[in-house]
Amino acid sequence: MTFDFLPALIIFAFVSSITPGPNNLMLMASGANYGFRRSLPHMAGISLGHGFMVFILGLGLLQIFKTFPMLKLILTAICSVYLVYLSYKIATASAPGKPKDGARPFTFLQAAAFQWVNPKAIYMGITAQTNYGPEASTAPLWMTSLLVAVAFSCTNLPSVSTWAWMGTQIRRWLQSPARLRAFNLTMAALLILTLVPVIKGLL
Repeated sequence: MTFDFLPALIIFAFVSSITPGPNNLMLMASGANYGFRRSLPHMAGISLGHGFMVFILGLGLLQIFKTFPMLKLILTAICSVYLVYLSYKIATASAPGKPKDGARPFTFLQAAAFQWVNPKAIYMGITAQTNYGPEASTAPLWMTSLLVAVAFSCTNLPSVSTWAWMGTQIRRWLQSPARLRAFNLTMAALLILTLVPVIKGLL
């Protein structure tokens, strides 16, 4: 087994992880509303949860999606509904340090589970395993799938953490209720907009 594909995989993982998407927009909102430390489980859940999904995709889920495309359609529909719900939660978030109606940042398990209904995360996993995983390698299935997943997680964590950090940098500026409201509404609207490519793909 050679590792010639690793540089290209790491570049792909970095670019796809650090560009705007549901995970990053939610982390930025979490950093602004709850702070960096309280958002750490959210970050870890994204990176490890997505890495696990990438591994499972490489082991055979990718082939299942190809054989039964309706499953992917159902997953897309669930994803869309859930993203709308999360957009509402962000839009109605309370001021930093003032929890409202039990509001709290994502837990590790919530963030990990969210990867399965995140269209960008699923696309990233499918592309990674198709271009760099078992379908593009002569190495054992589990070994290549695991290597791609680990490389993705290691690259993903510092990338997504950047967005939570950016959220904390504007936290003080958001002490104004009007500014916080405007920020949360903007984040919610951007999260909704991430569904546009998904909807176009279904039409």
